Amino acid sequence: MLGLITSCAENGPSDPLQKALSSTDPKIANVMQNLDAHEVQIRYTQIDRRNDSIIFTDYDFQVEKNNYFYPASTVKFPAAVAALEKLNEIDTLNAHSTFFVEGDSVQTTFAKAVSEIFAVSDNAANNRLIEFLGQDDLNKRMLDRGVSPIRISHRLSTSNADEVTTKSLVFYLNDSTTTMSAPIVNDPILPLDLQNIKKGIGFMGDDKLQKTPFDFSLKNYYPIQAQSNLLKRVMFPEAFPAEERFNLNEEQYELLHTAMHTLPAKVGYDPDEYYDSYVKFFMFGDHTDPMPNHIKIYNKVGYAYGTLTDCAYIKDTENDVDFILTATILVNSNGIFNDNTYEYDEIGIPFLAQLGREIYEIELDRKK
Repeated sequence: MLGLITSCAENGPSDPLQKALSSTDPKIANVMQNLDAHEVQIRYTQIDRRNDSIIFTDYDFQVEKNNYFYPASTVKFPAAVAALEKLNEIDTLNAHSTFFVEGDSVQTTFAKAVSEIFAVSDNAANNRLIEFLGQDDLNKRMLDRGVSPIRISHRLSTSNADEVTTKSLVFYLNDSTTTMSAPIVNDPILPLDLQNIKKGIGFMGDDKLQKTPFDFSLKNYYPIQAQSNLLKRVMFPEAFPAEERFNLNEEQYELLHTAMHTLPAKVGYDPDEYYDSYVKFFMFGDHTDPMPNHIKIYNKVGYAYGTLTDCAYIKDTENDVDFILTATILVNSNGIFNDNTYEYDEIGIPFLAQLGREIYEIELDRKK
């Protein structure tokens, strides 16, 4: 199949995304009345099928690749895909190979790391894959497949976050035989030159308030376009020419798809702490009730520095509905970064949850 990707004019008269954002629900309306503060960007993709083709129609709101937002844990999605692809180039390894990072006491497998990344957004699992890949290789794999722009420069929530040389990995080839990978030296991290790369009026650093904007220029960069592009290629590889498909086998796609929609309790996490919508912001993020069985959400969220992002393929098998939604919102009313004072639960997650519900209702009524 070949997907025909089209793009509709932003905020046009028949734009269904604009209809959703015109909702009178306060979860939407309060954000729309203060757009400058919230830096909202949204891409809604309708999916249609005609004979042997898949047609993607994108509707954008304020999507601008040069308008920076911090992607947080959404970068774990490309790390998972790139790691699985690299495994196919190493005869002695597969997704179930056991390994540990030199200096780390935790033994794991690639499949387990991928599961942890999607089920609870585990930082350590992501960082192990970065040690396996290196930042340069990860970025190149994405760019080679048309997932751009992207620049993954650092690990997450660890003391060696910015280190350009990876640690060695020790792989178990069988119960008694191990082998070790060589460290990978990556290119130096260069500052990004983008709009809004410096944010706010201050930040917490060195245990005190620094009265200057927070500089994100050395941070990860993974805008809305790239996030949506990756999700389309992972969920619908047949809709793209061969050179834009990742080199994943059927078992790896199944592993990835399963990890992306499986809820935390299904893989052994405490359901009281890790409720169904723990990392599912759209539609269900603003409550902890069980999610319905007929709706599956294949997604990756991110939240840090007051920025909430979700990139999701949502499928309702009962009502024959499926669509892609990617959105980001900043909730930092005091303008101070790194102070852990953000309006995630009050504004951000309710907005994304209601946005998902508004789009879902539009999809229920849409003629295909």
